[in-house]
Amino acid sequence: MSALFKGKLLDQNHRRTKGDFVRVRKMDLEKLTTEVMQLREFLPRVLKGLSVKKEQLGQECLHLQSRLDSVQSECQKEREEKLLLRDQLWQNGLELQQQADFCSSMGSAACSLLWSCSSREETVTSWVADGKLQSFLLVAAQTLESFGKSLDDEMKTQTQTEDPDSNENQFLLGLVGTITNVAAVTCGRDFLSSSGHILLDALIGLLELVKPGVSSRLKVLCLMALYNVSISVKGLKYISKNKGLVPLILTLLDDGHWEVCHHCLRLLQSVLLDEDVVLLLGPFLLNPDLRARVSRHTSSPQPSLRATARQTLEDLQALHQDH
Repeated sequence: MSALFKGKLLDQNHRRTKGDFVRVRKMDLEKLTTEVMQLREFLPRVLKGLSVKKEQLGQECLHLQSRLDSVQSECQKEREEKLLLRDQLWQNGLELQQQADFCSSMGSAACSLLWSCSSREETVTSWVADGKLQSFLLVAAQTLESFGKSLDDEMKTQTQTEDPDSNENQFLLGLVGTITNVAAVTCGRDFLSSSGHILLDALIGLLELVKPGVSSRLKVLCLMALYNVSISVKGLKYISKNKGLVPLILTLLDDGHWEVCHHCLRLLQSVLLDEDVVLLLGPFLLNPDLRARVSRHTSSPQPSLRATARQTLEDLQALHQDH
């Protein structure tokens, strides 16, 4: 029984072992052998190539890391330089502002002295005789044009303000006040009428840009200068040819400050005294709107404005009747 059982077990093992073998054709075996030999031959080459590639990639990585470190170092250096330049720029801006304030203060003081000195007729006569007035007029015209451009920019942003006590304002007052005094002297107004055209245009241009109710004292001085020049026939004719004069008079008559309106009326009176200018500005002078604006000031509580307005209105009505 035992022997029979062992025989069956051996037979089963034999069959199991026999089933683990697979028949392969000789051709396939040779092909497989060839492939294995080729792998043995080429695999070291592939591995060597991969190793070389890995080494190259490692070198490139080190090179890129080196470049990155260099760029980061340069970036840090530039950042530090930028901070240094920003600090220097702030410092220079502060120094420039201090210099500008100093120059503005000095300009204000100098123009105040000029304004005071020009109140003497012999001083103006000496300036004209010495031939030094022309350079002053050119500087004055450039200054007024520059100030006018700044007002134009402020008007575009609706931020026009006035600081009566600022050095800039005092500088302009002294400058225009000096021009007014020069025009008050016969030789001075004659010089302005013939050689100060740029300055006269700058005065009218400045008056066009200043808002109603702002810088009234400056506007009064500008109008006084123009009025003094208008005493000269040559000066009046030049001023009258300026296209901005007509709308300027209409605007200033509604300024709201009585002195501005008063000196605007005085300038209008000069216009009405010259027949050639009356012919040139006839349509404007006959405009009912002009008479209406002048008429509003005939009841002003200010005696000088009221009297000037009544005289001007009479001249306008007489002109209207003549036509």
